[in-house]
Amino acid sequence: MKARIPLIFLTAIVAGCASSPRERDAQAYELYRDFAGAPIDEFTYLGNYDGWRSLGKNVLAVQTGMRDAYLITVQGPCSDLSFANTIALTSTGNTVRRGLDSVRVGGENCTIREIRPVDYAGLRKAQREDAAREQARREQTAQTGSG
Repeated sequence: MKARIPLIFLTAIVAGCASSPRERDAQAYELYRDFAGAPIDEFTYLGNYDGWRSLGKNVLAVQTGMRDAYLITVQGPCSDLSFANTIALTSTGNTVRRGLDSVRVGGENCTIREIRPVDYAGLRKAQREDAAREQARREQTAQTGSG
């Protein structure tokens, strides 16, 4: 007699396999890009940031305050960026400038090529809406699978 794998379990395995770290980074990058404004040359930076997220080998998002976030692209692949636990931003006179300053990752200095301000409030709202839709989808799947 053949063992049968429950459909819900199989769906969870397939869903888990379909969402690799690179795919999640690509999806997050698309979302940040959707809420990013036109490129700017600089932003004020007071020496600390509230959070950051790698979005690939040469892109990261940095949150510098409750409402301020920036999508930063660095030159070339910054090889350690995707795996870094910590980063540092260089600045001159409390200002981070495109082409002059860099993101420090491990022993690497990755020169900032582009800076885009992010509508952080809009981004967080979209993330909450996406999470609510995903939760509703999971609940619907659970009800359908158990009924």
